[in-house]
Amino acid sequence: MKTNVNAPAKLHVKKGDTVKVLAGNSRGKTGKVLEVFPSKYRAIVEGVNVVSKHTKPSATNPNGGIEKTEASVHLSNLMVVDPASGQAARTGRKVNDSGKLERYFKSK
Repeated sequence: MKTNVNAPAKLHVKKGDTVKVLAGNSRGKTGKVLEVFPSKYRAIVEGVNVVSKHTKPSATNPNGGIEKTEASVHLSNLMVVDPASGQAARTGRKVNDSGKLERYFKSK
């Protein structure tokens, strides 16, 4: 049986999720996922891993200066927050009645 190398990765995080950071300088913070990069296994989370970026003066930004932006975080350091309980929980997938995969929280 041949496997497809370019198949999209099955990720536990998707755009719009509220996640909690488990490790790193932003540990313990929660935020909304703005963008996910499946090929790199990274995501950008609102208000998490904020870095300073130095910009040169240009036509669009005549002053230049230092701007703060969110950098990506590895997906292994993120855990999805259950909207019902408000706590971070592991997720799983199961097939519903219509034959479509749906995500569920494994919290007790």
